[in-house]
Amino acid sequence: MRKKMPETEYRASRVCRILGNPTAYQVIKLLFKEKRTPTELSEKIGVSLTTISEILRDLRNVDLVRYEVKTNKRVYWLKDPTVVEIILKLEQFVKSIRVQQW
Repeated sequence: MRKKMPETEYRASRVCRILGNPTAYQVIKLLFKEKRTPTELSEKIGVSLTTISEILRDLRNVDLVRYEVKTNKRVYWLKDPTVVEIILKLEQFVKSIRVQQW
């Protein structure tokens, strides 16, 4: 029987899972600097609005983004700037392991 995972570890694994989706990763990166609508994200990334909406729902579910409604449009932003630090550190880590010889 599998032992139950602590809540914090479980939530962290869900964040890692969503960040493992390349489209979600791109969405997060686009939200670093400014708030954006799903249409803007769709156009910038080049994927359907349906796909962006699903990604934004997943990002909301793990509490990474928030939105507000302005003139019948949802405008999204990162809930906590800590995710920016995490992504920048992750990219720095990936660069460092690519340089190393195995």
